[in-house]
Amino acid sequence: MAGAKFGELLVKQGVVRPDQMSKALEEQKKTGGKIGVVLVQMGIVKDAQILKALEQTFQIPGIDLNNFPVQAAATQLVPRDVCEKHGLIPVQKVGATTLVVAFSDPGNMSVRDDLRFISRCKIQAVVATELAIQGAIDKYYGANVGALSQQVEQEQAISDQAAASGVEAIDFGTGDEEGPIVKYVNAILTDGIRRKASDIHFEPYEKRFRVRYRVDGVMMEASSQSPASSAAIASRIKIMAKLDIAEKRRPQDGRIKLRTSNREMDFRVSVMPTIWGEKVVLRLLDKSNLQLDMTKLGMEPEDLKLFKDIIHYPQGLLLITGPTGSGKTTTIYSALAELNKPDVNISTAEDPVEFNLEGINQVQMNPDIDLTFATALRSFLRQDPDIIMVGEIRDLETAEISMKAASTGHLVVSTLHTNDAPQTVARLTEMGVAPYIVTSTLNLIVAQRLVGRVCENCRQTLEVTPQTLLDIGVEPAEVNEYKLFKGRGCPSCNGTGIKGRTAIFELMEMSPNMKDAVLKNASAEALRALARKEGMRTLRRSALLKLKRGETTIEEVLNASIKDV
Repeated sequence: MAGAKFGELLVKQGVVRPDQMSKALEEQKKTGGKIGVVLVQMGIVKDAQILKALEQTFQIPGIDLNNFPVQAAATQLVPRDVCEKHGLIPVQKVGATTLVVAFSDPGNMSVRDDLRFISRCKIQAVVATELAIQGAIDKYYGANVGALSQQVEQEQAISDQAAASGVEAIDFGTGDEEGPIVKYVNAILTDGIRRKASDIHFEPYEKRFRVRYRVDGVMMEASSQSPASSAAIASRIKIMAKLDIAEKRRPQDGRIKLRTSNREMDFRVSVMPTIWGEKVVLRLLDKSNLQLDMTKLGMEPEDLKLFKDIIHYPQGLLLITGPTGSGKTTTIYSALAELNKPDVNISTAEDPVEFNLEGINQVQMNPDIDLTFATALRSFLRQDPDIIMVGEIRDLETAEISMKAASTGHLVVSTLHTNDAPQTVARLTEMGVAPYIVTSTLNLIVAQRLVGRVCENCRQTLEVTPQTLLDIGVEPAEVNEYKLFKGRGCPSCNGTGIKGRTAIFELMEMSPNMKDAVLKNASAEALRALARKEGMRTLRRSALLKLKRGETTIEEVLNASIKDV
């Protein structure tokens, strides 16, 4: 059934509003996929609502594949590629001649004819959702890459020269002439994109070769097999990233740009030699997922107002802090997008440039030719900038030039790797920056972390004792206001109960009292106490607000923040 037609039926049946359907159709144009899947992924409807609508539309029974045991005797009759191509899965063999098959589109009668020929059985159709079928295929046929494992093991003796012959296969969707290593890597990358992984890990060990994805901050295993092919797989990825395939002793970094059916995807590649071979980690950079709307960062309204006010200051330093993978890039890019106007000159020094932003002068750092943050900053000051973004303040030289720029009519935005906002001041002084320079240039410090969102499709209420809430920092007067949720696990969230992430923030403004404390060399603890007295919401308080609204879980709160003392 065409997506638009099914969408009309969903609106007619009252499952979604017309405005929601319009947004979903726009998202579908960007990302592809069936409209039912898009609606669930956007959190507009639950998978169970799509299933009910499908039952009413096709007038045949529906099944919940999360709770329906699929028989091995059934899956053996239909190959995986047929299931994936047509959005179906055989679920039950009835007697000797009947096969029950779950379809996402039971109206396609020609597919039923094909199945009758393939299985030599009569086909009894039931309906299931696309997401549930995808999850069941992965569960009962093995991971997407599993079907290629045997082929890859046969490629043990592949040479680097043979791998090099696949260098032009970076465009996905190519034909059967590709070798098994190329197919294997393409399958892994495709599956990682589909699962919205942020990172893909290729890990060689003594007795096996493992592939893992990081999805919504959680590592999950995708494939485990013989280690014999690990060298060929690493070589293939190095070829795609234009790295030296002969160099196996030193770390290497590169980049891959891949074309899928409906978009381009960038991967940052890191290769590290280990005792069992080269470990490869790919960071997925999907511009279609880049959130540049500041209102959707996850800041509380009063924090967002302060942040917007500060980024429009004509000069000064704004620091975003947090560990790797805490969402700093998204926050900075959203601020730059807000400031990116025809009458403003913005220059950035990045290592690496993760996303290309139209209208902003982005410079990729290259230490091999002495193009560092410090040298780029010096050059920027001769480029008539209004706003400067420095990827990271790593040393005293970069800090001093950044603060010089911030005190001479430029707004400077940068990052530091610190645990919270008050510790950032201590980090700057430890680098050797004089306290009076810090107080004269620094406007705001934003510390942040990411917490997982409870999957809307499978969330259920969670009962906890009042003491549990008190132990994590909930105020006694607020305990009864908390209604907690936790995801049960479903195909939409890969069984984790977490779907997507949101940020928690801690904003520390350099008020007159704060500047006075810094000049007196106050400790990070003293600065934290003063900031809280002046109204700063800590990372833990920010996380608790999201817990209170049912957006995240206790586990996520504990993982992302420490209790206030």
